[in-house]
Amino acid sequence: MPDLFAADEPAPTPRAIPAGAIPLAERLRPTELSEVIGQEHLTGPNGAIGRMVAAGSLSSMILWGPPGTGKTSIARLLAAAVGMRYAAISAVFSGVADLKRMFAEAEGALALSGRRTLLFVDEIHRFNRAQQDGFLPYVEQGVVTLVGATTENPSFALNAALLSRAQVLILHRLSPEALGHLLARAEEAEGVPLPLTPPAREALIASADGDGRFLLGQAETLYNAQIAAPLDPAELGQFLQRRVAVYDKDRDGHYNLISALHKSVRGSDPQAALYYLARMLTAGEDPMYLLRRLVRMASEDIGLADPMALQQCLAAKDAFEFLGSPEGELAIAQACLYLASAPKSNAAYKGWKEAAASARATGSLMPPANILNAPTKLMKDIGYGADYAYDHDAPDAFSGANYWPEGMAPQQFYRPVERGFEREILKRLEWWDRKRRERAG
Repeated sequence: MPDLFAADEPAPTPRAIPAGAIPLAERLRPTELSEVIGQEHLTGPNGAIGRMVAAGSLSSMILWGPPGTGKTSIARLLAAAVGMRYAAISAVFSGVADLKRMFAEAEGALALSGRRTLLFVDEIHRFNRAQQDGFLPYVEQGVVTLVGATTENPSFALNAALLSRAQVLILHRLSPEALGHLLARAEEAEGVPLPLTPPAREALIASADGDGRFLLGQAETLYNAQIAAPLDPAELGQFLQRRVAVYDKDRDGHYNLISALHKSVRGSDPQAALYYLARMLTAGEDPMYLLRRLVRMASEDIGLADPMALQQCLAAKDAFEFLGSPEGELAIAQACLYLASAPKSNAAYKGWKEAAASARATGSLMPPANILNAPTKLMKDIGYGADYAYDHDAPDAFSGANYWPEGMAPQQFYRPVERGFEREILKRLEWWDRKRRERAG
């Protein structure tokens, strides 16, 4: 019986794809680095890639950027620009066996012709840590020059060992001008202008959100429909599907936006805070996650400068649970605006951190005996509760007693600021401190 996997078995001949079936985005792929749009900071003469190509030598690199910004095109063109063998693999569809085969082929090419291989790994962040480690010896020995593409923050998604051997290059989301150039190329390739009014053309570019591949896909849809009269923005919106916001709730976009929301609230910019809140809710973020973060902001960044801030957040949580989405999202927005426009103080946050550090450092010091409960005769006999001063029996309901453990000097963790309600608290603390000194003689 013949071996189905024999080495001399001829490889299947790939079927040619009809020209008309090739997507517009694929047909418009640049044929040289100078044609790559929107990434001139990398591909230009003074860019990192431009300098490497001019020198005729590439180092391993990670191309980090949003979808549709040219990562795959750049990788393909790099190999041709420096005369390297090109091999590509996708982490979505490949495993260890595929990697071993690619490395073996690269070693064979290097031994036979002395030609090095540029190995392009799309979605490299989808390989696990052990698989990423598998690249290291081949990169170190110069068998392959690794060019990885990722939409995720390499600091979180890639091994430190792999990152130390590769240069991280950041691709920018395509600007409206760059997207406009891309549309002009599409019209030149098709030989006819898009059936859009100028405002609709601007709306189409805005809907792409910096993604060139998405924009060309929408343009191709318009061409295929063979629309007679140009569409205005409203007609375009009805014709094309609504673009879903680019946002991964458990990945880098999530952390970027929640950081922007938190810092906008802390920075007392209610307009920006409302914008980032809307970005996250529109993209499908869990409203309860946002409410939990708002509660945290209320305690960390406002505290007792406005004691109602925490109550507003908890009321928003109750309102959202009662109303559901989308009606309840207005309550979240109200809480967000309240926090952003409230007086700010992190005195409670700092005081808590200092107190926690002190508690860890001082261990299990016993409180002074006078403030210990004495529910049994034995405890009374050994001094628990002795000489306790009941504050309500003292003038001004303040005894001025010492509440700190023996051998530990009184500490100051909470320092109110001169903003909001904490201004009143500061006056109270100063009054109590003065009374305490007077009672102590």
